[in-house]
Amino acid sequence: MSSTAVRPSRPQSSSNKQQGKNGATPKRAQQVYDFADYQKALRTAGSADALRGLLGGKGANLAEMNSLGLPIPNGFVITTEACKAYLASKGKFPPGMWEEVTAALKKLEKATGKKLGDPKQPLLVSCRSGAKFSMPGMMDTVLNIGMTDEVAASLAEKTGDERFAFDSYRRLVQMYGRVVLGVPDEAFDVPLQKARAARRVDNDAELPAEDLRMLTAQFKDVVKQHTKKPFPSDPMEQLRLAIEAVFDSWNGKRAFDYRKAAGIPHDLGTAVNIVTMVFGNMGERSATGVATTRDVTTGAPEIEGDFLINAQGEDVVNGTRTPLRIAEMAIWAPKLWKEFQRYCVLLEKHYRDVQDVEFTVEDGKLWMLQTRNAKRTAQAAIRIAVDLARQKRITKEEAVLRVSPEHVDYFLHPQFDAAARAEAAKAGGALLAKGLNVSPGAAIGQVAFDADLAEEWAKKEGKQVILVRLETKPDDVHGMLAAQGVVTSRGGRTSHAALVARQFGKPAVVGALSLEVDVEARRMSGQGGVVVHEGEWVSIDGTTGEVFLGKLPTVVPDVADEHLLQLLSWADAARDLGVWANSDYGRDAERARRFGAEGIGLCRTEHMFFEADRLPIVQAMILAKDEDERAEHLQKLLPLQRSDFAELFRAMDGLPVTIRLIDPPLHEFLPDHDRLMRETTELLTRLELHAGDESAMTTSLREHQKMLAKVDDLREQNPMLGLRGVRLGIHMPDLVRMQVRAIFEAACDQAASGVVVHPKIMIPLTTTAEELNVERGILEKEAKAVMKEQGCKVKYQFGTMIEIPRAALVADRLAEHAEFFSFGTNDLTQTTFGISRDDAETGFLTEYLQKGILADNPFATIDQDGVGQLMRWAIEKARTTRADIDTGICGEHGGDPRTIAFCDRIGLDYVSCSPFRIPIARLAAAQAALLRKAKADKVVTPAKALPKKAAAKK
Repeated sequence: MSSTAVRPSRPQSSSNKQQGKNGATPKRAQQVYDFADYQKALRTAGSADALRGLLGGKGANLAEMNSLGLPIPNGFVITTEACKAYLASKGKFPPGMWEEVTAALKKLEKATGKKLGDPKQPLLVSCRSGAKFSMPGMMDTVLNIGMTDEVAASLAEKTGDERFAFDSYRRLVQMYGRVVLGVPDEAFDVPLQKARAARRVDNDAELPAEDLRMLTAQFKDVVKQHTKKPFPSDPMEQLRLAIEAVFDSWNGKRAFDYRKAAGIPHDLGTAVNIVTMVFGNMGERSATGVATTRDVTTGAPEIEGDFLINAQGEDVVNGTRTPLRIAEMAIWAPKLWKEFQRYCVLLEKHYRDVQDVEFTVEDGKLWMLQTRNAKRTAQAAIRIAVDLARQKRITKEEAVLRVSPEHVDYFLHPQFDAAARAEAAKAGGALLAKGLNVSPGAAIGQVAFDADLAEEWAKKEGKQVILVRLETKPDDVHGMLAAQGVVTSRGGRTSHAALVARQFGKPAVVGALSLEVDVEARRMSGQGGVVVHEGEWVSIDGTTGEVFLGKLPTVVPDVADEHLLQLLSWADAARDLGVWANSDYGRDAERARRFGAEGIGLCRTEHMFFEADRLPIVQAMILAKDEDERAEHLQKLLPLQRSDFAELFRAMDGLPVTIRLIDPPLHEFLPDHDRLMRETTELLTRLELHAGDESAMTTSLREHQKMLAKVDDLREQNPMLGLRGVRLGIHMPDLVRMQVRAIFEAACDQAASGVVVHPKIMIPLTTTAEELNVERGILEKEAKAVMKEQGCKVKYQFGTMIEIPRAALVADRLAEHAEFFSFGTNDLTQTTFGISRDDAETGFLTEYLQKGILADNPFATIDQDGVGQLMRWAIEKARTTRADIDTGICGEHGGDPRTIAFCDRIGLDYVSCSPFRIPIARLAAAQAALLRKAKADKVVTPAKALPKKAAAKK
């Protein structure tokens, strides 16, 4: 985190060494490594992954590029261990570190023939962060360290380019003032804007030398005004404070927010890279750029990126100048372009993944400054993984592991309706702007012009937000994470906004030049002069780079991407878990099958009862005065249920269909008690006042009173633990008998038509073997009667849901009467924790998560220590009774990747989830199996004596 005041100048010497036993000085771990020390550092770390942890990704890769013979500037790395020690000691360099830095600096001076602060042969260096995991722009960087008045004058004379010398100097003062000394950006922006306005130019590259000399002086005055101290003229002090600033930036807000969103641990620390400066701002033969070895928006196999002539690195990513496409480098410098292409191919082959590289051309010489695995969109991630596997660069299994479930989720997100887009275009005025399509997907939201407001609206008010900025800065990351999408009027494909949006799957449009953003006035204007104020709705399409006024309708896409289908086929070959769907209707089942479902794991029959044409019949059945009247209404429901089940059997021809019998308490099908009471009271009052048609009101009053009496009769203190599930089936057997009759009549009818049916009848909420035995006896008798009537035989199974802890504890006894178990983990979580989901998620659960009492929402990912242990216990016990019992999970957890991995480990047969989670579950199940088997290959331990397949999966 950058300081908000001048850092106190404190002694960092660490010459007082601690004495070990017998007076010996314990050997300290090396804290600084030269880029040429790659092999030594690798031996110290023990593995390439550990090396990244020690030197950070940037430092490790620079050292590795050096060993590959690529042209990189000389430099050295301060380790992450030094950073962690610095932070732990509240801002003191660890013993010996500064001495190692000064020794490494002397070695660097000898190698370059230059010296830090020497006007005759000045050495200038950059100080850059570099964590184990890439965090683009989230921590601090300082360029041109070592620049002083004397050095600037000497450089101007030596190079004959005063403009270059003072452009470099003013950049140091500006960047150092902001990053190290805590001077706000705006303090530097104002004089810079005035200089550009006076010259009537658009960017800094057009300012002459005299203006840059003047700006350097003005910037130094700004520093003195804000810090009450002059800008440091001692290069060693510049270097020391810059190192502190980079260390401190590990704990900055933007870095913390980024790590939290990306799932990066907070205890890794950052390395610091001290690198000899090479200059892209030395004139028209110099340039700087950022590129990826493939298109990270689409995945296409072509180099993608931006570069700027006569510029330094931050100019490319901060959006202040519009960059050139990287392909234009072939026109500007054909030989350099071919050289650069060779390096891109080499790096991609070496790292076996798409690389994000930074480079500088200094007076016609190409220097490679960084490489790292590139951030990419979901679409690109899948295509790249598949293409690399097809090219034999990686295995199919590696391809499956490289794509995250979130990447697959992108293909299931809504996209803008093409017809609506065409109509909007035809109507005119709806298209506000067109920019670069840097992160695909559709997003709709209310415009917010600053990151704090975007976060506040999204988190506190629950609004959908589109963050609109001139260009984003690292300090905007919290607003970007909260927003549905991002729009900037400046910047290119490698700008900060583009990198962060791709990393977190946010639709984004950058470089929308026709948008005039006025942050102060809280408005923007687009094509045709259309003005949009803060809070108004816009729609953005990150796939096409378009920004529309208002809310465009969206459609749900089908999973038809060729690369995704290929990846999922590889995933299917790798996984052990089956993937089934929770589907209540034929149309859902059809979609689930298209998405790859291998069966239906849960059909909730009560959902069918809530249909508008059925609810009155269900209510009449509940209100029936005797069994004969109830039977009359059940007879009306029978053909409706039969039709429902026939649709499911047709959609899942040849696959199992698990139908859960009615589960909720009957009061859920009747009007709310308080509402009925209120309406009844109002009717009584109106009758007393003779206000209205008394005959109609009297009839309505009788109906309300009848309904209210029944609701009172059914009312329970805790209905979710009352008369529901198997208890309701035993109490009202005619209802569940009707459902089973409908299932088997539909099955026989469809079987006669050539459909292969596999009905699985699931009895919910059982807690004892006795009640399951009684209920199964009633239902199986009905099933056999139907098959006898129809003259057909259908292979079927009866099973139960495990939703109550007692059911898990007596699973061996339940298995005597059940051919399958399905874990209903929503209710199992509620009953295990003793909490109501609805109340907890709107109440104390949020506080528990914020305070770290619970690491995860147990309704989002399975509680492995509690609920998970009950599941494991139930499976083990059940298989002692029935070795071939089928086990699955059908709660919402079935689509959660971490839960799926747990289900794989404990030996479940399948997971069942919503149709739109099917592709995600297929990938997650494959990844779980591959990682489990890889771990077993590394550490072979005797399998615990578990029945059936559980032992094989341990």
